[in-house]
Amino acid sequence: MTTFDAVLFDLDGTLCRRTQDTERLYRRAFERVGTEPFGDPESLWAVLDGPPDHDDRAGDLGAGFARLAAQHGRSGVDPLALGAAIADLVDDSQVAMRSGAPAALTSAEAVGSVGLVTNGPERRQRVKLDALGITDRFDTRVYAFDLPRRKPHADPFERALATLDTAPERALYVGNSLEYDVAGAQNAGLPVAWLGDGENPDPYDPEHVLNSPADVESLLADKR
Repeated sequence: MTTFDAVLFDLDGTLCRRTQDTERLYRRAFERVGTEPFGDPESLWAVLDGPPDHDDRAGDLGAGFARLAAQHGRSGVDPLALGAAIADLVDDSQVAMRSGAPAALTSAEAVGSVGLVTNGPERRQRVKLDALGITDRFDTRVYAFDLPRRKPHADPFERALATLDTAPERALYVGNSLEYDVAGAQNAGLPVAWLGDGENPDPYDPEHVLNSPADVESLLADKR
């Protein structure tokens, strides 16, 4: 039976969730721009293309608003202004730990080293970590946005493992994204515990499929 010397975690959607009222955030963006609302937050998230562009959040969100405006027949709307309003109103400190995440961290600390590998930039992710009170719970923190390559590339994982002096097969990665967490960790040689919330991982093949962060504790107990 494989045991682990380290456990690495993703952040957004894995350890924490946003608590900011997205409906209110969406309405306030339209109020700030002075235009009648159309669509809703869910439809905006659905038309965003790929991972967030942390260097140009306004442009990224603006492209989504442009697609949404076309779907609703709203010509003459300034999508970049709406994107800038949303980007300005997002508060990264409004986050909370997912149920079971504190226990998952505690059980990881009992195993050995604990690391964070997130695709977000330090300037945003550090705000979340500080708000959650878990910044110092990690022996290494890798903010892949600030590196030349991000997940699913192997580089962020390799940097964390080098800092911890741990072989990839002896480190478990816990994440909620198939495309970035599972693909990236396996590309770097790490076994993955995927937080699928009851979904089917096909066509990916994570080593462990968990329903919630609380399941990390029992998984690690079985591996001791």
